[in-house]
Amino acid sequence: MTPGSSRRNARSRTSSSTEPNDGGDNSFGNTKPRRRDRNKNQNSIRILNVDIKIMLGISVLAFFVIFLLINNIIIKPAGKALRPRVITPFPSPKLMDLPQFQGEHRESLYWGTYRPHVYFGIRARTPRSLVAGLMWIGVKDGMYQMRHVCQDSDELNTYGWTQHNGRDFGHQVLVDQGLKLATSFLKSKSEGSGYGGDWAVQIDVQTDKSEWDNEMLRHGHLFFYLADESGHVLNLAGDTLDIDKNSLLASGSRSDIGDWQLHLESKDVLELHYSGFRTPHVHNLSDLVQHNLGAQVRKFGQLLLSDSSEGSPNILVFQISASIPFKADIAFVSGTEVKNSKVEERVSRLTGASLRSLLQDRKTEFDIKFQRYFNVADKLEPESTIVGKAAIANMLGGIGYFYGQSKISFPENSNLRDNFISYWPAELYTAVPSRPFFPRGFLWDEGFHQLLIWRWDIHICLDIIGHWLDLMNIDGWIPRELILGSEALSKVPEEFVVQYPSNGNPPTLFLVIRDLLDGMEKNKFTATERNGITSFLERAFVRLEAWFQWYNTTQKGKEMGSYYWHGRDNKVTRELNPKTLSSGLDDYPRASHPSDEERHLDLRCWMLLAANCMQSITQLFKKDNKPEKEYGSTAKLLSDFDMLNQMHLDPLVGAYFDFGNHTEKVRLSWKETTVGTRELVRDVLERPVSRLVPHIGYVSLFPFMGKIIPSDSWILEKQLDLIANSTVFWTDYGLRSLSKTSSMYMKRNTEHDPPYWRGPIWMNMNYMILSALFHYSKENGPYSDRARVIYDDLRGNLIRNVVRNYHQTGFLWEQYDQKKGKGKGARLFTGWTSLVLLIMAEAYT
Repeated sequence: MTPGSSRRNARSRTSSSTEPNDGGDNSFGNTKPRRRDRNKNQNSIRILNVDIKIMLGISVLAFFVIFLLINNIIIKPAGKALRPRVITPFPSPKLMDLPQFQGEHRESLYWGTYRPHVYFGIRARTPRSLVAGLMWIGVKDGMYQMRHVCQDSDELNTYGWTQHNGRDFGHQVLVDQGLKLATSFLKSKSEGSGYGGDWAVQIDVQTDKSEWDNEMLRHGHLFFYLADESGHVLNLAGDTLDIDKNSLLASGSRSDIGDWQLHLESKDVLELHYSGFRTPHVHNLSDLVQHNLGAQVRKFGQLLLSDSSEGSPNILVFQISASIPFKADIAFVSGTEVKNSKVEERVSRLTGASLRSLLQDRKTEFDIKFQRYFNVADKLEPESTIVGKAAIANMLGGIGYFYGQSKISFPENSNLRDNFISYWPAELYTAVPSRPFFPRGFLWDEGFHQLLIWRWDIHICLDIIGHWLDLMNIDGWIPRELILGSEALSKVPEEFVVQYPSNGNPPTLFLVIRDLLDGMEKNKFTATERNGITSFLERAFVRLEAWFQWYNTTQKGKEMGSYYWHGRDNKVTRELNPKTLSSGLDDYPRASHPSDEERHLDLRCWMLLAANCMQSITQLFKKDNKPEKEYGSTAKLLSDFDMLNQMHLDPLVGAYFDFGNHTEKVRLSWKETTVGTRELVRDVLERPVSRLVPHIGYVSLFPFMGKIIPSDSWILEKQLDLIANSTVFWTDYGLRSLSKTSSMYMKRNTEHDPPYWRGPIWMNMNYMILSALFHYSKENGPYSDRARVIYDDLRGNLIRNVVRNYHQTGFLWEQYDQKKGKGKGARLFTGWTSLVLLIMAEAYT
């Protein structure tokens, strides 16, 4: 997992733009009359004296003609040229403009739980949406605490979606110390509904039996809010809210959905209060509510909203207080201005017994679809099935919609104070790795996410990939981390926001494309699905081609068939080994001294995957022979086993390595600074030389993961030996990321950076290794039986450990400790850790 963008200045690929004063303005302003021979010009002067008025008129006219020519021919084109290539969109039709993403498909996905960074949030897939969400008051260490934005410091016992279908239903359980909340989301499209339909939220509040005597948990306080990002006024139903007489809380109007209403119903006795705010900033809503409550507590000693509103509010917050346990149903209905819109009937359908029945139907449908698509019930015990459901539910429930402009490094422009320039305004519909830690788009994570999502809903999968490919610039580059909009920016430290256009990220979207191509070849899709995939790939081809060429030119090494990740800093003084953030493997040890001599094994294997996919697409669409031959020759070159071995294999060890300018004699040492303090700095004890980089780890297994090694090769046997060796990869919980024999094993990279990819177990790499083991166990060869034994043992270890951790802690984790199997890093990491479901289902390419 890549936690943020590189902090280092990357070498920009942007060509320098024309300066505003070049050409026309300078040549015009600096023009001086030539000195002429007086004798030769005496006649001209006499003529000018005679026709002075005429000549003056002609001169004025000529001046305006020249001015217009300069303005239209020189200045305007120069202005256009000033737009740097790095922020120029790729010049081809957008994938999201395809007919398959319009009409019913677009409307069906309009509303959703697309705010993954909050515990419960709803928005529409539109840049400036009406958004909704939930806050509540929890109790921690005998003090009231506001809950809203997902954050680890809240120390919730567990939270996450137990069921979610990615479209119109989700059920989530949140346990906050002794308080238990269940939130359910349901969408409905019925006669009279506006665009996108209606939606409902059911909130069920309980307390643990052990907390029944806790005075602070006898009453629950929920805060449900609506906020209009466009600034449209929200109308309160009345100064006094009484749902026994009228369930209406608020109403309003928008051009996208028409008039709308928000209703609240409950069989329990509820106390309602409200507050209205006028602000363009939705991301700091928690602060507004807490300030309002704080003022009320100081004035009246009551934890209640003020029952007041600023003028023309675009945010309304409703406090729902009651004795625990209690339930509340909230219904949002659109298109209420239409005659015969049947508002009462629709509200009734989305509340009470009818809502409970609809939710139960959706839960049953989810369970049936889960079993049909993944078929794990017969393979595993119920405890594992629960985790499998949580994996897919949180993957789908973590899909978000974002809109904004990325910040792109642009150091050439000295006029920019912060050395960045803004990308064009863009939208992104994407899954996220972790709601509390990484609630935004990560390019290399997304390929792994889609390995799950395409199996559940191919249309959502294509929609997400299309959004990513539409973010490509004219050079074929896609930002590797997308932080769009104020809500997303509020969760990211400023130093990690800027993206570097010379840096790539593993092109994992090709993993999904390979699956789709394979699925079409094996008739895994319906005719409708196949047509959708075909039309998608046909339009995507030119973008995929540009993406491939970007890697193939900007990340190419000096040797034929070699590549290296750009973005490593060769001037670091505080890092034990300069990080390679662009690879996605962050602190995984590479050559000690970064240079253009490097050959990165993992990138070479990613390029082989990409070349194979591009060749398959050209064959599918019978493109002209030139691109097919180009991709075919690239794939042939990169799959050349002898060349691979010459460039990356150490035959004595039987392992593959990176190549670069390297020495093992590097350490971190404490040094005195000029101000009398100490700092940990890099100390190089010998001169580096060009050599294989002798660290066995995940990168060493990339040719194995890519199934490049022939099934009868002695090198395959060596790979199996390394995998099964407890000193190298093997643990009882999964394969560790770096061998214990490595000099970098579990070493800190800086004073403040603990080991990340230097030992812990990561699910995405273990999934790819399992896929290869599964492949080789099916191949005819001398090592198939051994591959099967290792496969079975590794699969069992991974599943048992993830399931055990989930039931002990309530979470899926970013990584797992290689010594005891304990979850580490970000918790509620439901990105690629959710691949455990595919491991359970034995679903590989």
